[in-house]
Amino acid sequence: MQSTIKNARRVVIKIGSSLVTNQGQGLDHAALARWAGQIAELKKMGKEVVLVSSGAIAEGMQRLKWKKRPHALHELQAAAAVGQMGLVQAYESCFRGHDMHAAQILLTHEDLSDRKRYLNARSTLITLLRLNVIPVINENDTVATDEIRFGDNDTLAALVTNLIEADLLVILTDQGGLFTADPRNDAQATLVEQARAGDPAIEAMAGGAGSDIGSGGMLTKVLAAKRAARSGAHTVIASGHESDVLILLAKGKTIGTQLLAETMMLAARKQWLADHLQIRGNVTLDNGAVKALSVGGKSLLPIGVTNVIGNFERGEVVGCLDPQGTEIARGLVNYNAAETRRILRRPSSEIEFILGYVVEPELIHRDNLVLL
Repeated sequence: MQSTIKNARRVVIKIGSSLVTNQGQGLDHAALARWAGQIAELKKMGKEVVLVSSGAIAEGMQRLKWKKRPHALHELQAAAAVGQMGLVQAYESCFRGHDMHAAQILLTHEDLSDRKRYLNARSTLITLLRLNVIPVINENDTVATDEIRFGDNDTLAALVTNLIEADLLVILTDQGGLFTADPRNDAQATLVEQARAGDPAIEAMAGGAGSDIGSGGMLTKVLAAKRAARSGAHTVIASGHESDVLILLAKGKTIGTQLLAETMMLAARKQWLADHLQIRGNVTLDNGAVKALSVGGKSLLPIGVTNVIGNFERGEVVGCLDPQGTEIARGLVNYNAAETRRILRRPSSEIEFILGYVVEPELIHRDNLVLL
């Protein structure tokens, strides 16, 4: 089995809020020390580890003496700002005890949606790994808005997995893995030990709500595995309450649910396109264009476009929809929305006549397009 930590060189580990807090009452420093100890053991085994850790908002709530997680965005941002101080201090102290250093990386969606910032984030993380530093990543809740938030650290962890081309994503939660039904409500529920990431059947099995402290449920974890699989990474969803779970996984023990990727690793640029959460608009394709992209591996030409949805600028990411409205691809567009509306259904040879100029004969070049 290639999905355990034993076979992975570069691993992203996501630890949920319930595993690093005292039931929401601030950080559980003893738990953080245990996680640092296990990660130190993984490092001794030659693993590169990136940690995506929740806990900042819970720590901020405790410091501010709030009993319930707020709903107002500005209050969440304030709690995150206060809590990040404690979270970083705690991790740095724990890793220092193992003669290791931690580095804080705060990300927003904009950091990964802008090509230049995406590459900068990637370079920083790769450099930290080369320096034997443990990157501790969290969403930059203090500046993120509803429009640019990842929404949960499961999604963020999957995007980081793609970003650094990790071999494996480990999502640690307070559940034993993915079950056929919610085990808290159904005594007949059984653990799904192995499945294919992206299988619609497992998405149907996944439950919804998480705890009052965290923001993700099992569905976000299953969808995160689907996203990580786009770059060829497997995912393990396991209980963080099991003693030495990371070490046991590293020794080859099967724990929790393994969601396997079946695709070959995408090039880094196409990973970025596939995982661009905020597309700026869509173009609808005719059946001929759908076939040219999905079967022929061709570029998207204006003649194959039947409709333009939204407003976008040249160089932004747009989704490509089939006639039924399903997104089949996305890519960097060579013309803005107004220009695209003028040249759709027309051959490339007429672009200059219609617009007075020609940027490229393709609406989206195949090198800047990825199938979903």
